[in-house]
Amino acid sequence: MFTGIIEGSGLIKEVATTGSNRSFWVQSALSSEFSVDQSVAHNGVCLTIEGVSNDLYKVTAIAETINKTSAGNWKPGDVINLERCLRPSSRLDGHFVQGHVDTKGLCKKIIDREGSFECTFKFPKKFAPLLIEK
Repeated sequence: MFTGIIEGSGLIKEVATTGSNRSFWVQSALSSEFSVDQSVAHNGVCLTIEGVSNDLYKVTAIAETINKTSAGNWKPGDVINLERCLRPSSRLDGHFVQGHVDTKGLCKKIIDREGSFECTFKFPKKFAPLLIEK
């Protein structure tokens, strides 16, 4: 579980494709605090830490994750938002977020509301019953 509060950022340093999977080496100031098998949200996508080396760590996205998230578009030089998983003893800023994604949406329109933005998204109709207003 996650709260949706970004803790830091990571720089994609290397991308490798093996079969239908894509592995990413990410550089971050948070890397030294990560451990193997820990879940970390990457731009909202929950991925498991596979290795840590100094200020770098490795995660892999499987085919389903690549097809349903933006992870398939990540390339070296991209900066991504990072959030560690929620600890039951932590303060709960933000919201409960599972970190699991079922589909991709397409932003069709953005309206500037003078300090905030109203966005209109298109997504597969079968996912409409899963959406909650706000």
